[in-house]
Amino acid sequence: MAPLRCTGRVSAPAPLRSRGSGRHRPASGGHASRQARPERGSVVKGPEISVCVPAYQAERYLAETLRSVLAQTFRNFELVVLDNASTDGTAEILRGFDDPRLRVVRNSRVLPLAENWNRAVEVSTAPLVKLLCADDVLHPRCLERQYPVLAGDPGVALVASRRDLINEESRLISRNRGLRGLLGPHESQAVIRRIVRHGGNPIGEPAVTLFRRAQFDAVGGFDARWFFPMDLALWIRLLEHGDFHGLRESLAAFRVTRGSLSALGDESLYAEQRSLSAEIANGVEWDVSRVDRLMGAATAPAARLRRQALFLLARGQGRQSDLKGLRSRRNNSSR
Repeated sequence: MAPLRCTGRVSAPAPLRSRGSGRHRPASGGHASRQARPERGSVVKGPEISVCVPAYQAERYLAETLRSVLAQTFRNFELVVLDNASTDGTAEILRGFDDPRLRVVRNSRVLPLAENWNRAVEVSTAPLVKLLCADDVLHPRCLERQYPVLAGDPGVALVASRRDLINEESRLISRNRGLRGLLGPHESQAVIRRIVRHGGNPIGEPAVTLFRRAQFDAVGGFDARWFFPMDLALWIRLLEHGDFHGLRESLAAFRVTRGSLSALGDESLYAEQRSLSAEIANGVEWDVSRVDRLMGAATAPAARLRRQALFLLARGQGRQSDLKGLRSRRNNSSR
């Protein structure tokens, strides 16, 4: 649920449209032209990976995020930061970095979430893309471990790793979270069924994934119909173009912030998740059974409470009474 953060201007999700009618090309933001893509068979010059960081009022954590990217053991990448018309110290922090791999683009106005994330990818140039929120961090070997999966198998559309959770002070909360039941290679159909049965996002946030630019363009990028599950909706559409590979290592850290915790109480988060699961199940692209849907409906409340417990711990609000109450509710919801 990465859209809990690095949002820029937030607009309410548009009413749901029928499946397939809402796909769109990434918006340009009005003042950048896309670099021409190399023709098939030509020699690809330039970076192999674009790490795209959409930044809005990001002064608190941006430097830590950028340092984690520039410290990668895999060297052939570009780091593209899209400053979403920030008015804090974001621009000053960016001026403090002197690295030829860093390229900064600034929006002339604040763009809504989906449009801004799409533009961050649009102004990049590499065939492989990682989108990274401006307060998350990468393990030094993240690109080194993920790149060979996509480079070595054209049938894989999406690779992801497990991740750690950190708090606002960058202290570790929990290690090696995510990808339960999704480690190793998986056909896309099996992953979709796992998503529906999970009742949440078993793949993870953008920081843990790497995908192909051509397939991102083919599916229309991030879909503005969704807010909270916008990243998961993209993973699902990418899986129409290939399979999935889950890496056992924890190769990124997702930051739990005050805004993350507040958003967990927003019922629209869970309503959107249910709507997305229903759209998957009712579509023609995937074979999702009634049992899959029933399992998702049964497990979603427990997954929600587990996430709330972790986020409470991150905020220092995990008093024994709070956690005991959450455990009790989780146990009751599982019966």
